[in-house]
Amino acid sequence: MAEAYSEYAFKVIPVNPGAEILIAELSQLDFESFDETEEGVKAYILSALDKENLLEDIYLLNNPEFEVSYSIKLIEPVNWNEEWEKNFEPIEVDGICSVRAPFHPKPQMEFDIVIEPKMSFGTGHHETTHLMIKHLLKIEVAGLKTLDMGCGTGILAILAALKGAKPVDAIDIDPWCYENTVENVSRNDVDFIKAYEGDSSLLKGKQYDLIIANINRNILINDIPTYAGCLNHEGILLLSGFYTQDIPAITNVCNQHGLNFIMNFEKNNWVACKFVKN
Repeated sequence: MAEAYSEYAFKVIPVNPGAEILIAELSQLDFESFDETEEGVKAYILSALDKENLLEDIYLLNNPEFEVSYSIKLIEPVNWNEEWEKNFEPIEVDGICSVRAPFHPKPQMEFDIVIEPKMSFGTGHHETTHLMIKHLLKIEVAGLKTLDMGCGTGILAILAALKGAKPVDAIDIDPWCYENTVENVSRNDVDFIKAYEGDSSLLKGKQYDLIIANINRNILINDIPTYAGCLNHEGILLLSGFYTQDIPAITNVCNQHGLNFIMNFEKNNWVACKFVKN
């Protein structure tokens, strides 16, 4: 039986970077999904987990540099998969890679990824996922030990695996995303991908040739030193989940840890950057 959700509709001034910070904070609670709006963010949590003092530790709400207001409404139980199927359209990236649902016909593409995202982030429709796919299509990844950090649906780990990356790890702090990644890995016949539930603390002692991290600005800045320590010499770091104006701040932290900026792709003010460890 479908369950009811509570929708928190936040208005944030200034919306950038306020909405991004708010998503980062809310993601540490039991919120399952986020929808960025022109005014801020809509966040969804199971009504059974909604409680009176849920937001009392959200720093942004008490930060005088931001003006935040919100309303709450009950979303009656619906069949989320059915609703998603009504609105999900297949996409193509550079005429090389398709991202579709199981019920879409198979296109003639070099790389065909089948995703059933449920409530997870990462269908390829968001600018950041689209841009990261563009990066992966340009890189020769065959044989590279790869990490998809904040994997969401597992879409980027799956594309890397389809292009020959191996071994491949996929990590997400959200249990829903972890489970969805496991399902999508099997759906795309790349069962050698290992999925884990957790955060960057799982990376202790790990080494990679390629790290993909599509998260958000604040988490990236906090975790870049960890990523740098896990990258082999001349390893590649792909970062997204932030805006064009954030490139200097991201690049500055990367440079401090031996990561050199190579290039970026941009779409609707969102960016995905490529760095290489020197």
